[in-house]
Amino acid sequence: MNKRTENRLRLTVLGGFLGSGKTTWLRHQLHEKAFGRVHVIVNEAAEAPVDGVLLGAADQITLLAGVCACCDGQQQLETLLLGLCDDRSSISDPTVRLETIVLETSGLADPAEILSLIQNHPILVRQIVIAEIIVIVDALNAVEQIQNEVLSRKQIEAADRLILTKTDLSTEQDTACLGVTLRSIAPGAMQLAASFGSPLVLRPPAQDVQGVALVKLSDKESDPILASRLDLGAKADWTAFTVWLSALLYARGDQIVRIKGVVCTPAGRLLLQTVRKSVQSPEILPDLNCPLETDNTIAVIGRGFTQSQLAKSFAHFLA
Repeated sequence: MNKRTENRLRLTVLGGFLGSGKTTWLRHQLHEKAFGRVHVIVNEAAEAPVDGVLLGAADQITLLAGVCACCDGQQQLETLLLGLCDDRSSISDPTVRLETIVLETSGLADPAEILSLIQNHPILVRQIVIAEIIVIVDALNAVEQIQNEVLSRKQIEAADRLILTKTDLSTEQDTACLGVTLRSIAPGAMQLAASFGSPLVLRPPAQDVQGVALVKLSDKESDPILASRLDLGAKADWTAFTVWLSALLYARGDQIVRIKGVVCTPAGRLLLQTVRKSVQSPEILPDLNCPLETDNTIAVIGRGFTQSQLAKSFAHFLA
């Protein structure tokens, strides 16, 4: 590191499309102390964030919820970063001073806009150095996302490092095809693979493997992706909820990009996650002495429906 950057805070931007596995990967890195003394900023477009519950291994954590750090949440991000810089400058002992900020962006964020914020700010540009942009890529859904979502391609284009997740669920041929495709979009980015945060060996593609044809994306995007919050009530009916969720995914699975939330069930507090029509195996979270605001609340992220429509639909199944 040169003298110009050695005294600045290092910022790692962790991006990736909705449901790619950013939080799972970051949890493992924090457990392994990969970032040193770290402050994690978790940005979720939904107003009911749950990732803060999962990242307890961070030295410090701040939630930035209900906005996207690259656009409507830029002012809040700027204020937060300035505060972290001020706190750090007040500590003279380098052995306890904050070393790294990790910004886990919303799945709807464009990392390039966050870089622009830092580089064009007269104070932040002198206090923070962008260490790396890491983008998590879902090997099962990435090809479809690249072809249909402008944002997915923008995220990949900005990456210094691409982490392919769910390669253990993808065929070797499909993974190789994805690797070639990613290289055509971000030729300078390093490609690695991980399963539940642990590194995997990513075999180089054979010479005859072809990437997918990259169609020219329309300048006029389809309906915007929005985040809706659904409160299941203090005593959620788990049976009714699962029936409703199955019906929702069947009817609107092509419109729903991501569902994420914590549901209190007879088995305990469950972390529920879906990516499009696929429901991931629920994870039992630690029991707490007091309930959290995020309990029995889910975020539904997608297009073509409103929060009131979701609430009305759910209420119908409880009737």
